[in-house]
Amino acid sequence: MKEPAVSADPTQTLAFDTSCHLFDGCGFPAPGLHSFMFEPLWGDADGNGFYFNKPMLLALLGSIIVVGFFWAAFARPKVVPGKLQMIAEAGYDFVRRGVVYETIGKKEGEKYVPLAVSLFFFIWMLNLWSIVPVASFPVTSIIAYPAILAAIVYVTWVSLTFKRHGFVGAFKNFTGYDKSLGAVLPLSMTIELASNLLVRPFTHAVRLFANMFAGHTLLLLFTIASWYMLNGIGIAYSAVSFVMVIVMTAFELFIQAVQAYVFVLLTCTFIQGALAEHH
Repeated sequence: MKEPAVSADPTQTLAFDTSCHLFDGCGFPAPGLHSFMFEPLWGDADGNGFYFNKPMLLALLGSIIVVGFFWAAFARPKVVPGKLQMIAEAGYDFVRRGVVYETIGKKEGEKYVPLAVSLFFFIWMLNLWSIVPVASFPVTSIIAYPAILAAIVYVTWVSLTFKRHGFVGAFKNFTGYDKSLGAVLPLSMTIELASNLLVRPFTHAVRLFANMFAGHTLLLLFTIASWYMLNGIGIAYSAVSFVMVIVMTAFELFIQAVQAYVFVLLTCTFIQGALAEHH
């Protein structure tokens, strides 16, 4: 039996033996964890010094693209906006009015608009790399990136809660303190405390990671299957698989935007909870 080969090329996302086809006596080279692992573009991956790989490069390029886009759009703003400024204003206003104002309110929320806009477009860009030729990889499908973003939100939310309410007020806020609960109050407070300070940041990161990981795996599955079955009578099956690649790509476009939106919506919900008065 011919075994599928894992490529050492850091730019190779599919990482399978391209000479392997159906009826050739080789097994289906299914995507796996190897599809999310990349050799360093430079440096040593064994921990001996600094190294830089493809996801890091895409994250860096994503940051430059987002900053460059808004810089170009607003460097010389005009009363009658051009096309670039109009698109940037529409995106900015969508996050400001549709997410921040609706969740936190205009008065309290205005100061958090830059954070929400930055998170939304940065996450969206990292997600979009999945369908960009050559890149073909969503950076947020590596847990480290959503975890860092969720940690930033977590620190902002917790520090804001203590700043607004003080130690006692923040404790009540995190535990959902309500003396009317009577005997079940200690149990309720324990559950709420664990939910807010432990489970909430975990689910915030994993929600984004899991959706992008699953979506990229499905795209790889149908893409590899299209090539693998491109042999003999399998060409008919390959055509069906290729149609699924197109369908999944369109679906991923939708999911990529939704996940950026959900992450920012939850961020604003946490901030709103930090600002709300405890009763």
